Amino acid sequence: MPSAEQTPGLSTWITASRPATLWAAAVPVFVGGALAFNDGVFRFEIFIVTLVAAIAIQIATNFANDASDAKRGADTPDRLGPVRAVSSGLLTSRQAWTGVWLMFAVAAIGGLYLASQAGAVIIAIGVVSIAAGLGYTGGPRPYGYAGLGELFVFVFFGLVATVGSRFVHDATITTDAIWLAVPIGLLATAILVANNIRDIPTDEAAGKRTLAVRMGRDQSETLYALLMMGGTVLPTIGAVLGVVPAGAAASIVSAVGAWGLVGRVRAGAEGRDLIPVLTGTAQTQLALGVLITVGIIVAGL
Repeated sequence: MPSAEQTPGLSTWITASRPATLWAAAVPVFVGGALAFNDGVFRFEIFIVTLVAAIAIQIATNFANDASDAKRGADTPDRLGPVRAVSSGLLTSRQAWTGVWLMFAVAAIGGLYLASQAGAVIIAIGVVSIAAGLGYTGGPRPYGYAGLGELFVFVFFGLVATVGSRFVHDATITTDAIWLAVPIGLLATAILVANNIRDIPTDEAAGKRTLAVRMGRDQSETLYALLMMGGTVLPTIGAVLGVVPAGAAASIVSAVGAWGLVGRVRAGAEGRDLIPVLTGTAQTQLALGVLITVGIIVAGL
């Protein structure tokens, strides 16, 4: 382990932030901004502050999870996936927690500005989001170890993030934001499900009772398929029903890749063979968000 006196380099902090996960925090902000643009209330400075705050919370949560998992012994040498900074010795636990509080401070500053523009409810949302991030793998009873991680992801990376990202522009909760929050949350949840299917053997050994461990491989595969299919078709259904802007229907293109990923999981991919599935799932959510965002903006010009 590095000594407390050593200062980690930028590359170490970037690795610890898990860059590939940050799109899950950015996608709801893009969609919320597109909806605000469609309604004629888009504010660029609000969009930027929201984006920075959302990414800061995600990075802080990643740092906290890294430190907490290392403390509990969940990140064993047998674990697959990206390097974990604390368990691998790139950061000390103290350094990781310093990063946690610095990122939360950035998010808090942004949240105070957003609250001054959209109301004190933003502070409440921020506090709950921070508490949820810390409690995922930290504290005496981490809910990520009790099979509740998927619920957390759906609520905070889907409902709260998307509706909130639209709300901050003019303090309005809109029906289209609520509708689109669901597919965004479903695909964000699918990322975690794919991750946890891959980690079933090591999580079981570490006593980490994720939803995938509790449900077993077969039922987890079914859940993954439902999340992927629901997430990629709901925006188009909403567009057909007139609940969301017609441009959101462009996201149906993402269903093509989703079907392929579901097929690979159903074919029994496991271990390292699931890493491309995990990456592809994250890319599918990103594609969905970009297609919705661009579709809404272009259709509204």
